Amino acid sequence: MFSSLRKLFASEPDPREARRPLWNAVVATARAPHWYAEGTVPDTLDGRFDMISLVLALVLHRIDEDPGHGLAGVQLTELFVNDMDGQMRQIGFGDMVVGKQVGRMMGALGGRLGAYRAADGSDELRAALVRNLWRGNEPAAAGLAHVMAEVAALRAALAATPVPELVVTGHLGKA
Repeated sequence: MFSSLRKLFASEPDPREARRPLWNAVVATARAPHWYAEGTVPDTLDGRFDMISLVLALVLHRIDEDPGHGLAGVQLTELFVNDMDGQMRQIGFGDMVVGKQVGRMMGALGGRLGAYRAADGSDELRAALVRNLWRGNEPAAAGLAHVMAEVAALRAALAATPVPELVVTGHLGKA
């Protein structure tokens, strides 16, 4: 009887937590100092959001290549939403504002998912990076070249990582 009561009141683990290693890897990759130092991405709230969105978009593109792991992409996106919600509350945004801001962030992520499908080295990718990471202000040539090279390297590393390994271990394929 006691075990029956425990089962009744025990909560099930959150299935999204299985994607926590992958989410942590996305954030760690996006916060790597080289993006902000050599890449000259502004190290601001907006710049950090834009870098997380960039890395997340590349990871979601890779997951999309294996239709059998679509749920992992949904769970990863839900972790993104939860984290953004928590970060905004920690900064001091109130309940009335958080929902609207998270909605805007999801819209921004959706736009970036489309824009970052552009081929490595293409004018379309260059324009998307300038528009999103530098808010349309032309960055230093060396900074943009660094970011474009790192995006290509990350895509190659993701492409070389089997999706089942990616979604389970969170290893993005880069050392």
